[in-house]
This record gives sequence, C-alpha cells and structure tokens, in this order.
Amino acid sequence: MNSVRSSIAFVVLVFFVGCSTYYQLNYEFSRNFETGQLLEAQRVLEANKKAEKSKARLLYYMNNGVVSSLLGEYERSNEHLEKAYLLGEDYHKNYLNVALSMVSNPNVIEYKGEDHEHLMVLYYKAINYLMLGDRELALVECRRLNNKLLQLSDRYQSDFKYKQDAFIHNLMGIIYDADGDYNNAFIAYRNALNIYQDSYTKMFGLSAPDQLKKDLIRTAALMGFENDKRKYEKQFDIEYVPVNGDRPELVMFWNNGLGPVKSEWSINFTVVKGSGGAVTFVNEEYDFSFPFWLNDDDDADGGLGDLEFFRVTFPKYVERPLMFDEALITIGSGSSVYPMQLAENVNNIAFKELEQRMIKEFANSLLRFAIKKAAEESLRKEDEGLGAALGILNAVTEKADTRNWQTIPHSIYYARVPLEVGSNELTFKTMSGLDQEFDQEHNFQFDVRKGQTHFHTFHSLEVSPTYLGRSF
Repeated sequence: MNSVRSSIAFVVLVFFVGCSTYYQLNYEFSRNFETGQLLEAQRVLEANKKAEKSKARLLYYMNNGVVSSLLGEYERSNEHLEKAYLLGEDYHKNYLNVALSMVSNPNVIEYKGEDHEHLMVLYYKAINYLMLGDRELALVECRRLNNKLLQLSDRYQSDFKYKQDAFIHNLMGIIYDADGDYNNAFIAYRNALNIYQDSYTKMFGLSAPDQLKKDLIRTAALMGFENDKRKYEKQFDIEYVPVNGDRPELVMFWNNGLGPVKSEWSINFTVVKGSGGAVTFVNEEYDFSFPFWLNDDDDADGGLGDLEFFRVTFPKYVERPLMFDEALITIGSGSSVYPMQLAENVNNIAFKELEQRMIKEFANSLLRFAIKKAAEESLRKEDEGLGAALGILNAVTEKADTRNWQTIPHSIYYARVPLEVGSNELTFKTMSGLDQEFDQEHNFQFDVRKGQTHFHTFHSLEVSPTYLGRSF
C-alpha cells in the first residue's frame, strides 16, 4: 500500500515533465541552434545548471560539444565530448530508476545514447583535433572509434543490423593518410569499401564515394600492393595517375542539415485472457502478438481482462528534410570544380537503429502498461478513490522516451581538393533542389604548406521549409 502511494507521489512530480517531448522541453535552445544563433544557444545551455545533473546529462554534454565546435572552440568542445564519451562507457544501471520507469515512463532512466550517437561523439572529437592541427590525438580518437566498432560487431550477429560504420572507417583512413601511414590508411579504406558494398547499399541505399575508391587505389600504389592496385583499377574502371607527393590538399567535410527528432506514436492493443494468469496483447493491424504471464491465479489478471482495447505509446523519429541536396567547391575563377560526395546518412542510420529494436520497445511498453494496471487494480481493492487517481495518472504519464541527440547532421559529405602552396581562394556553394533562391555561396581562403593536408568543416543548419513550424 505504501509503495503504491509512493508511486502516485512520484508520478505527480513527473507529470508535467512527462507530458512534453524532449524537443519541447528544450525548445529555446533548439530554435536558437537551428537558426544559427549559436552564442545564444550556448548561453541557454550554460544557464541550465540542472541539466548537467539530469537524466539527460549525456545530451547536455553532446549539445555543448557541438555548439562549441561550431563556434571554433575546439578544446572546449572536446572537454564536453570527453565527458559524453566516458558516460557512454559507464554501463552501470540505477535499478531503482529502472523500477520507477515501470510505474511512470522510461524518461526517469538516465539516457544512455544510441549506437550512432556514441560514434558521432568520437567523430566530432577527431575533427576537432584535426582543426587544432593535432593529428596524433585525432588518431587516438580513431583507435577509440575502432574499439566502438568492434563492440558493435560483437553485439549484433545479424548481417542486417547496423553494426559496422563505413564512414567511420573512411574517416580513419583519411586521418592515417594525412599522417603518412599509408598501410593503415589502405586497410581502413578497404574496410570502408567492404561495408559500403556489403551493408550500406542494402540497408541505406548508399554506395561507396568515388573519392574513397581513388584513395584506396592510391594508397595501394604507395604501399607497393600491385595486385590490389590492379584489382581495384579494374573493378572501378579508374586508372591511377601518380601525383606529386609534395602537393598540398584540402579535405573538407560538410555536415548537411540536422538529424531526426524523436517524437512518439501510439497504437491500439486488445487483451486476450488465457489460463493461469496469462494475457496476450494483440494488434491485428500490424500483426503484433505479445504474451505475458502476470499471475498464477486464473481470476487475478490485474484488471486487464476487463479491457477491450487500450493505447500504448512508443518512440518514433521525425525526419527534418534537407534544404540542400548538393554542394561543390570551386577554386579561383571556377575552372576546377569538386563536388561534395555523400559518405554518411546519419538520418537513415537513426531510423534503422530504432526499427531494429522496435520489438523490444513494444515488449517494454506493454510490460510497463501491465504493471501499471496491476498496481491500479490492487489499490482499487483497498481504496477506490486512490485506485482511480492512480489510473488517471498512469494514463497521462504513459510517455515514450523521446530523448535523442538533435544537433548532429542529417548527412555528412566530403571532398579531397588539390591546392597550391601558399594562398588559395575557394568558393563553397550549396544548392537546393527546392528553389534556386535558397542557394548559398561561401568564400574561403586557405594558406597551406608543401605536402600539407588541410582540414576544414562546414555545417549547414538549414532544413527544408516544409518542416518549419512542425510541432511535437
């Protein structure tokens, strides 16, 4: 009785928070970030003193890391991202919070992050170190990335699970390449190619970028791997042309758009009562059937047997469509043009991850509902009023976990551009398939040394006008 009363008190406390999505709870920060008001977005983060100790503190560090990086505060960004990384490595569970989530909603559990989000933490860290000119520490992040990828591969056995990341291997190859470690660069490029061919084309419809193919052939040639060089030249119909090793280059990464936002959806289930306390939750529209054993007493089903149907909530992603679907770099007068090549569709990976675990999400949500109804029915037997109150609170706090990292890009593109020693004038143009009036041009000047690989990043925060005004 006392435990149920405590549950009611707890649910009252989380009621108002539970009725909003994570996006709504962080609306001021989100709108400042999305509109490019980065200093104001940073101010909002810093003013929220409670966020660093909240159940979503992982996202607090992640968002701080992105904002600081976009402001050019790369060391500060990595301080936040390192805290996020360490949180992601902490696998301890607070079992009290897990228990409380079964009488309220999963938002009371500390957010542990999605697989792709943990990889993106290290992606940003590596890029930050490259922008600081510290390749040694960028390679440390590469090794961490490789360990994360091995963990994913060990965790998921099915070939149709997101367990390998082609772009991350490509990124490792690019960094090894810039450091002159052509053997490890070749291995990383080859791993990236295999994942693009074996997994990405099937799961995401994304094939290997042409630049990756050229880099694979070039590093094979530099290492004297003639058989590999000839094999890939024939496979890709690309002839390797040696270039001056002292030629400086620009590797530019374009973080395009914004990743998806988590919202929630609900579906109807009917209860089919069995013997021995067994009940089955059934949805004919989606052909779902989830059996549960609640009690060994045929007459005690926690009140579920009296229900004809009920609704249960689940998380879902809402895509923020791209404003720009193409970009290119021109040098000088524009005679040399280099298109940005799509290397990672973060949006599609996020959707695929959630899709792959939806059966688990269904089971957890239904079990939570069953426990709530059992507690409600038990309390009704002692006090009808309290039981009714618990029933109302159970209903209004039935929420999905809508937390996710909402400042990462929708997609990542890159290009390798040859430069001249000294000053180089470049134009970066982003183009929208919606209307030419949305096209933008940005001018850059890079001063480079002989043999230097210069790195630069650009983030287009704009999303399609068709998305603006959408609420969650």
